[in-house]
Amino acid sequence: MCGIVGAIAQRPVAAILLEGLRRLEYRGYDSAGLAVLGPAGQLQRLRTLGKVARLAEAMAAHPLDGTLGIAHTRWATHGEPSTENAHPHLSNERCAIVHNGIIENHEALRRRQRAAGHAFSSQTDTEVVVHAIYDELAAGHDLTTAVRRTTARLEGAYALGVIDRDDSERLVAARQGSPLVIGVGFGEYFIASDVFALLPVTQRFIFLEEGDLAELRRDSLRIWDATGEPVERLVQSSQLSVEAAERGNYRHFMLKEIFEQPRAIADTLEGRLGVSRVLPEVFGHGAEGLFETVQAVTIVACGTSFHAGLVARYWIESLVGIPCQVEVASEYRYRRPVVPAGALFVTISQSGETADTLAALRIAKQRGYVGTLAICNVPESSLVRESDLVLLTHAGPEIGVASTKAFTTQLVALLLLTLTLGRYHGLGVEEEAAAVALLRSLPAQLERVLALDETIAALAERFVEKHHCLFLGRGEQYPIAMEGALKLKEISYIHAEAYPAGELKHGPLALIDEDMPVVAVAPNNALLEKLKSNLEEVRARGGQLIVFADDQVPFQPEADVEVIRLPQTDDLIDPLVFTVPLQLLAYHVAVLKGTDVDQPRNLAKSVTVE
Repeated sequence: MCGIVGAIAQRPVAAILLEGLRRLEYRGYDSAGLAVLGPAGQLQRLRTLGKVARLAEAMAAHPLDGTLGIAHTRWATHGEPSTENAHPHLSNERCAIVHNGIIENHEALRRRQRAAGHAFSSQTDTEVVVHAIYDELAAGHDLTTAVRRTTARLEGAYALGVIDRDDSERLVAARQGSPLVIGVGFGEYFIASDVFALLPVTQRFIFLEEGDLAELRRDSLRIWDATGEPVERLVQSSQLSVEAAERGNYRHFMLKEIFEQPRAIADTLEGRLGVSRVLPEVFGHGAEGLFETVQAVTIVACGTSFHAGLVARYWIESLVGIPCQVEVASEYRYRRPVVPAGALFVTISQSGETADTLAALRIAKQRGYVGTLAICNVPESSLVRESDLVLLTHAGPEIGVASTKAFTTQLVALLLLTLTLGRYHGLGVEEEAAAVALLRSLPAQLERVLALDETIAALAERFVEKHHCLFLGRGEQYPIAMEGALKLKEISYIHAEAYPAGELKHGPLALIDEDMPVVAVAPNNALLEKLKSNLEEVRARGGQLIVFADDQVPFQPEADVEVIRLPQTDDLIDPLVFTVPLQLLAYHVAVLKGTDVDQPRNLAKSVTVE
């Protein structure tokens, strides 16, 4: 959600900080700011409401000069979006702080600080942290000790970057429950919420672990773990390029990422398939021994990743023949589920830092699962580091808030898991070989679907003046209908919901009229005739149907029925094929409505707080 950038260097850092904030815009935010320690030892601060572009304008009018600084994009949690609530926050013009996360005991700290004479200029939980650090500095402690003593009193989640007016040689960072990375340069160090912010200045990174505290100087770096012991963390080289996070010739990142899906899926499959089987080693050391013991699967995720898990439930129960539970992470962590014997706990997250999913994983480790598996797009993430087994998707950077290629690569990863588990539960060699062949065909199939872009762009015009939309699907296409509805509501702000088509008589038919488009996902499978009957119920009540159907489905366009033909595939990979046109539909509707496609209102890319 919020974004942090910080730098201590031999060169001016204001432009570096500003560019880092631009690269974190995809995370979602409502205000931005930065603080730089000037050459005369003064703290210079600029904060603006709205986009980073407004902060850049303010900087052009009031340039900041200095080689030590911190910057932030804020997503409002405590206190409304305003300049006063924007970061960085200062205490007595001496120390400045940027903070991601939520301080749960902020009210108690605020009461004590007010009683001690501190005046508050914001409604944020963050301000109590900077005042606490100031008190430690005023007591004679250096900045590193002041931050350490302060974090010991904090309850909740935080990633911190702190500078002190009286110490131009030090930037201090700390993390607990919120991600933070250190960028390693030559005679300079950086901090950021993720590597994308720092790709223009370095490709060497250190990923701080839970409870770590770091002291960055121009020529040295020291890190202490949660117990206060000095530690060395591995310096890793990122394979991401600066260009990978650029939009190129596409109008929006979302469109670019939709069109990147054939390559992303090919990359996710690369090295994972043998001639006719999935290679079990791709899940990590000890995977085969663990998979032999699996008798059930529990999948936990949020948002789009949750929809991927719902599709996987159909695959696992039909192909593997073992029970599969799928849960929303924010619900799972607050109840006491019964853990089936021999259950594998699977988490899905694009970022690997989703707060509810991480919390669910940590709880699951105490509940008797045979093992944990993370499906994730970020190799250095907390979810990956804390799981027994990992299957990385290779979607590459996904900047658009509405997930597209992350979702389809998650589906591919889940299908690889399904086939691997099936091997221990009676899935035949020929069945697996056929599934592997279908997986290999996927990139080409999606290229054919993407060729429908102009057709779907024209279809989108029918939605511009609509306020509601219903998506229908049956079987494994029901979660795809859910994902289609989510995409439309996320970026076009049209109210959309999905139903199993067989549930129409149980309520949704009451909503059907000529003003509500009904989008149906209709592959040529065993449920097609049932679906056709459901759609006739819609037509009989004056509903306007938009049907995405493959070449073999005998739907005919009529005045109240528009049919978009997709290439015929196979039941197994139909969910992936039918996902892409729904993504394109949502995109083109949003463009026509003039919404902010890549950064829709009120939403953030990475939800790192509850």
